[in-house]
Amino acid sequence: MDALGLLIGTENTQASDGRVFERLNPITGEVASRVAAATKEDARQACDAAAAAFPDWADMAPGPRRKLLLAATAALEARADDFVAAMADEIGATEGWARFNVHLAADMLREAAALTTQISGEIIPSNRKGSLAMGVRQPVGVVLSLAPWNAPIILGVRSLATPLACGNTVVMKTSEICPRTHRLIVDALREGGIPPGVLNAISNAPEDAPEIVETMISHPAVRRVNFTGSTRVGRVIAEMCGRNLKPALLELGGKAPFLVLDDADLDAAVSAAAFGAYMNQGQICMSTERIIVDDAVAEAFIGKFGTKVKSLKAGDPRKGETPLGAVVDVRAADRIQELVRDAVSKGAVLITGGGADGAVMDATLLDRVTPSMRIYNEESFGPVAIVVRVSGEDEAVRVANDTEYGLSSAIFSADVNRAMRVARRIESGICHINGPTVHDEAQMPFGGVKDSGYGRFGGKAGIAEFTELRWITIQDGPIHYPI
Repeated sequence: MDALGLLIGTENTQASDGRVFERLNPITGEVASRVAAATKEDARQACDAAAAAFPDWADMAPGPRRKLLLAATAALEARADDFVAAMADEIGATEGWARFNVHLAADMLREAAALTTQISGEIIPSNRKGSLAMGVRQPVGVVLSLAPWNAPIILGVRSLATPLACGNTVVMKTSEICPRTHRLIVDALREGGIPPGVLNAISNAPEDAPEIVETMISHPAVRRVNFTGSTRVGRVIAEMCGRNLKPALLELGGKAPFLVLDDADLDAAVSAAAFGAYMNQGQICMSTERIIVDDAVAEAFIGKFGTKVKSLKAGDPRKGETPLGAVVDVRAADRIQELVRDAVSKGAVLITGGGADGAVMDATLLDRVTPSMRIYNEESFGPVAIVVRVSGEDEAVRVANDTEYGLSSAIFSADVNRAMRVARRIESGICHINGPTVHDEAQMPFGGVKDSGYGRFGGKAGIAEFTELRWITIQDGPIHYPI
């Protein structure tokens, strides 16, 4: 297997010292990808290449830039089969999840193309006679893109689509867990006509990540950083950005609550909770981790939900015979099983699941979970949902907010006005009424609060993240100065 190189400006090159690293298939243990392991000098050169390409890309009119982004969208969609194979090999993803990734990522590119003519400013009334004051948005320069492995095409494209649409150039640091999948994104966009240097790709060995990231964040040309990943790593990125006075957009961990109120449609709630908790083996930042159920309907809900969860079988995603595939690696399965064992040892009731065969883990459901159990607070990021029983609406809200995280949430109730009142009390960046916690659309403002991060991807909210707002005036007529 030839090693995937680094894409720096016009060059597809190996690391300057020749080093490579390997990503193994989580099911078979075979080599899934062999990839160049960048040095700090390689990382600096990628930032230099992006800086050199910035003036021409920033000066391009919106029409031509939109045309290139639409061509890149078609090129991405044409590589769907390659993405399916790469995601199965690198992260054990099912074909359905991979094709959905391609579909939503293409929507994000089309949305970004549409944004090219929406980067608007405003005329601001001035107190100075004869002064025309404007708020003008301009591209910032080089954007560093740091995307994770779990939804690699969606989140990889999201990290660079709006920055490119706004006239910025990008260096994408591909994930060590899915480097081939992320590199396919960059290759597809380049095939679609994105000019050399406008989009660059750096891959690195896992042990080198801290110094590679710090090298790029501290590079003078890098003006924005966007990171999607764990809260633990997000804190490190935020500290680096703070030291270098670089704005960062952070979308981090989650522990999404799913509230089932006493008047909920239980069948609808069961369907939404199952999708939200177990899609992609629960490895989504918005995954339903906590199902908060009113005592009045708890027994009925858990009976229906338990039956549904038992039907969700896991297997080798390459065979395409099961709705669930593998978790990202055996270590993840071991960590999740330890959370389950801890909960059961402290009184939780295991309704179904809990076992694993290597990285293939069964859909798992725990009832009667309490704050004394680790899984009450810790993000499982796996095919596990917990049930917390509550008495009434106020306790449901209290439990929903009893977490450091605040990304997505959901409420099921037959009374929409009641659900809206509850939604306003939930501490999360996203809330869905009578829908699952897992829901993403390219044009929506996506992001969290508390330890789930800050800033918003998506639509016009993304424009604000990846442009500078400048105050420009034109003075007309005589001006009196006090000195």
